[in-house]
Amino acid sequence: MIIAPSLLAADHASFGKAASRAAHAKADWLHLDIMDGHFVPNISFGPQVVKAIRPLASNLFFDVHLMCSRAEILLEPFAKAGADQIIIHVELGQKVESLIWKIKQLGKKVGLAVNPPTPVSLLQPFLDKIDLILVMTVNPGFGGQEFIHETLPKIQQVADWRAENKFNYRISVDGGINLQTAVECARAGSDTFVAGTSLFGQRNLKSAIAKLKKHVSQARPASSLSPESVSK
Repeated sequence: MIIAPSLLAADHASFGKAASRAAHAKADWLHLDIMDGHFVPNISFGPQVVKAIRPLASNLFFDVHLMCSRAEILLEPFAKAGADQIIIHVELGQKVESLIWKIKQLGKKVGLAVNPPTPVSLLQPFLDKIDLILVMTVNPGFGGQEFIHETLPKIQQVADWRAENKFNYRISVDGGINLQTAVECARAGSDTFVAGTSLFGQRNLKSAIAKLKKHVSQARPASSLSPESVSK
């Protein structure tokens, strides 16, 4: 069971402090949203920020989510900056296969994200090549949005594919994740939870992470993978 606080929800003037805070709060991963102002209408930060905070959270797995049209020019900079996993979007179409190959060549884990309006079937050609599926539970680009409940069947579908074919990818969710919606996602099959405001907005981040992990652990379907069966 993975809890990944999203740095985008932290104080933008204190990203280093927030990364250190997540590490001390026993987060499993740190989720880093990279937005280019083109693929999504917002702009976040680049590889230099990731490089700067990497030493401050050396025990955390850096989960870099590229919401970028030209992901191909960003893979190596973020890999060198300290990414452990790089997530690209299935909406990039014909680029996806080569991007997956390039990420693997850089020695990083590969994630593939799908937006709410996008058919989940577009993921199928890549299921045996990836380490994680990220089901976006809001339309990407801004934090603090309401969870889209219509995304739950997508989580269930990718969980069914995983079970039927014995794939090893994790199933992550991102967008509007709090105690209630995380439980719904866990019941659908998710095992990795990206949360921004509901974690960084709490005074006691360690307690908030522990509480979220307890809730989703208790809610997990019996058919889903155990925490030990899919490595970080």
